[in-house]
Amino acid sequence: MEELMEILENLRPDVDFENETALVTDEILQSFDIVSLVGEIDSVFDVEITPVDLIPENFNSAGAIWDLIRRKLDE
Repeated sequence: MEELMEILENLRPDVDFENETALVTDEILQSFDIVSLVGEIDSVFDVEITPVDLIPENFNSAGAIWDLIRRKLDE
């Protein structure tokens, strides 16, 4: 989770990722942010985020993103 938090903070240092729970719903993260984030996740965690995974529920909070990464690691 620590690596994910570093990625998120580097991506958008202005966002409180520890407490925010509506990153996509409230349009805090834009599509370019998501594309960049997915690329970093793929690189750092060696998992493939597919178009099917690109739903708000998977990206609305750091916890949701971490859950997605863990599911992908278990595949």
